[in-house]
Amino acid sequence: MNLLPGLFQIAIFLTVFMLKTMNLQAQVNAQVKQMAYTDSLRLVDIFKDIHQNPELAFMEVRTSNIVAKELTALGYNVHTGIGQTGVVGILKNGAGPVVMYRADMDCNAVKETTGLPYASNSTGVNASGIEVPVMHACGHDAHITWLLGIARIMVLLKKDWKGTLVVVAQPAEEIGAGAKAMVKDKMYDKGIPVPDFLFGMHTRPVAVGKIENGIGDRMAGTDQLDVTFLGVGGHGASPEFTKDPIVMACNAVMQYQTIISRNISAQDVGVLTVGAFQSGNANNIIPSSALLKLNLRWFDEKTRNTLIEGIKRINEGIAVANNLPEDLYPKMEIKSTSYPLANNKEMAEKINASLVPVLGKRNIITDIPPLMISEDFHYLVLGNKKTVYDYVFVGIANNNSILTANKEGKQYPFYNHNSDYEVDLSAIPLGVEIGATAIMAMFRK
Repeated sequence: MNLLPGLFQIAIFLTVFMLKTMNLQAQVNAQVKQMAYTDSLRLVDIFKDIHQNPELAFMEVRTSNIVAKELTALGYNVHTGIGQTGVVGILKNGAGPVVMYRADMDCNAVKETTGLPYASNSTGVNASGIEVPVMHACGHDAHITWLLGIARIMVLLKKDWKGTLVVVAQPAEEIGAGAKAMVKDKMYDKGIPVPDFLFGMHTRPVAVGKIENGIGDRMAGTDQLDVTFLGVGGHGASPEFTKDPIVMACNAVMQYQTIISRNISAQDVGVLTVGAFQSGNANNIIPSSALLKLNLRWFDEKTRNTLIEGIKRINEGIAVANNLPEDLYPKMEIKSTSYPLANNKEMAEKINASLVPVLGKRNIITDIPPLMISEDFHYLVLGNKKTVYDYVFVGIANNNSILTANKEGKQYPFYNHNSDYEVDLSAIPLGVEIGATAIMAMFRK
């Protein structure tokens, strides 16, 4: 029996089917692009508004109201007040996977110096009750805008995908507490579907049109902790009658760095930063306490333990050296912890492949080392049976500013958390196109 004619017909059928599938995907990609750019004026207005009205962690009331209103108008089933200010929108569209897209809302305690006509002139009251200047110096305003643009496209293209889309506007990423707060608030017991895939994007000061999406460890683990040095206050003219916590804290700041240089292998990675030193309020008074705000970065539990135990030993050694009673030994509080973020191989590769027609293969960067910055994005799924996630960095810097910075010997024109952090407006519709294209890919088998 000659099987060749039958096999030839099957091959033709498969080829035609693949071509039709590819053609349909190309048509959907074209629709996504058209919708993203047609909506760009509205989205840019939303972005500018959020940029001008930044809100600190767990205070994102105005921003969450914007998200809830927009999602409700689009027909999403909206849940508000999760983890204090978190918002979740659910769009059910038949049988299929559950894809969750997350964007964060909070800003930074930084005074903006961009000089933009829509720059933030706002202030906010931080967790310590202190009024501080605030701005979106990490691009969360773009993240939320992308979410709203993506949410609209997914409604308009419902005929082209099946499953459930869950969009999450998360509070308090900057302090590493928002995702945990939403999960602790039992979001999955309140009708929020558990995702098969979790996807997110973050601005990065590389050129618009480029993304970074590597596999495995992408971001470090982190701890935010406070150390309070206690002493005996008194007159600045009579230091012999005091136990000066400022001097103790100064010693600690310097000694902490020896943990990195002398306790951690040069082949391992760790960062210990003292981000704030707060003590006293008068020239001639020695205060009774001094507060240090520390930030740790690490990739493995051994390094984390070395850092924490080293801080404890230094604190106690300083207390002994200053002849303090045990009730005045330094107090240490670990306020939040996030473990390293590691992208899923299959999900990252699928998303990267889907974005080749959008960006071109050379603009999808995968061979990048892990970053020492941290995220709590993955905590939305870490306790679940399914923990498949991918987190993508999206370029938002104007190409001319990149070229100028490179000529000056700088890698980037600005950095996250800096007062001159600027999202180029062309990144708004492109970010929406990137996000919607990636999400559509996750609904395809």
